[in-house]
Amino acid sequence: MKLAETVTFGGSGLERAAELRGNGTRIAQLLAEADAKVLPIWRGKPLFVGQDCAPGWLSPKHPVIALAGEPPVFLGLDDGAPRFACDISGWEPEETPDTLGAFFDPSEQQHPALQSEARFAELRGVMSRLTQRGAELVATAKAVLAWHATHPFCARCGAKSVPEQAGWQRVCEECGGHHFPRTDPVVIMLITHGNSVLLGRSPGWPDGMYSLLAGFVEPGESLEAAVRREVFEEAGIRVGAVEYLASQPWPFQSSLMFGCRGNALGTEITIDPMEIEDARWIDRETVRDAFAGEVTWMSPARKGSIAHFLLSHWLADTLD
Repeated sequence: MKLAETVTFGGSGLERAAELRGNGTRIAQLLAEADAKVLPIWRGKPLFVGQDCAPGWLSPKHPVIALAGEPPVFLGLDDGAPRFACDISGWEPEETPDTLGAFFDPSEQQHPALQSEARFAELRGVMSRLTQRGAELVATAKAVLAWHATHPFCARCGAKSVPEQAGWQRVCEECGGHHFPRTDPVVIMLITHGNSVLLGRSPGWPDGMYSLLAGFVEPGESLEAAVRREVFEEAGIRVGAVEYLASQPWPFQSSLMFGCRGNALGTEITIDPMEIEDARWIDRETVRDAFAGEVTWMSPARKGSIAHFLLSHWLADTLD
């Protein structure tokens, strides 16, 4: 396995068993098996258990699972054990925090029918503590359920659609339209010039947080072209040679991040304030000190993100 495949949310080799999705009888049998488990997600927050923040798998017969408005989505087989996920966003906790839906929501919610160490929490805060398999399962669950939540109606005729194919498709019973989970391609760029890397920050990010520039790939555009366009739009920097490094499924909401490296043709920055708040050239030594917590004005990208992955391997000169 290439080093690039070890990035968080990818590379666990999950057996998705896609060939079973259209077999409703077999999916029902899997859901009834003794080792079948379901991961509930509440308003984008997966259930986690314990200090290690393991995914909070529950029995399909658990009363919390009965709160789901639609059938569980089949995620695949984890060493032969069936794994599903469901959305219980209809549950109303006693208190709903103001931070819900923010870039990072530090609040946690506990359901009265669950043990005290089980809580619904923001994935960004625990993603670096998950195992590779746990991370892939949770990311898949969060992304697919987010798609269901935002696409309940047919894009062709506007009628209500229903889940099919074990949750991997929605079908309109009015016009027969078939709709599939959406994944948005995004480029994220390690742009360097000599000993420095280009970092920026967006409005609304935590104070002092700087990361690699990123942006959505447009229709009809290659990854290389998207890198050059986004960097110029956001920071006014022209980019020459571009190469692909690694990818990361990013379930916030449902993106696939393409990590690329590019060589800057100049260093004069002109930011677009509609795109980013700030951009700077940061030398390798300062980035290394920031990763070590020795820089007070800047914090690096969150551990577990592909930005953190690319920067840490750039520092170690281990990008492959």
